[in-house]
Amino acid sequence: MLEDIWSDILSLISLYEKTRREYDATLEKLRQSERQTEEYRKQIVELEKQIDNLKLKNAFLSTSGDEEAKGKIDSLIREIDKCIAMLEG
Repeated sequence: MLEDIWSDILSLISLYEKTRREYDATLEKLRQSERQTEEYRKQIVELEKQIDNLKLKNAFLSTSGDEEAKGKIDSLIREIDKCIAMLEG
């Protein structure tokens, strides 16, 4: 009877250790996935900035002359000024 109890205790300890190892491995995989996700988010932000810069560059390159480019720049400046005024007010 006592040997059966000891055997059961040893089995429980063994199962606990196995479960603990699996938990630790799963937790490490989760942390690794979270780090990778954060890297991907940063990469997405950077790529979106590049896209915006390319769109702006293409908008100026597609203009036919200096006056038209100057007009677009002036329009952008006015738009930015409006945004700043809205933020301040």
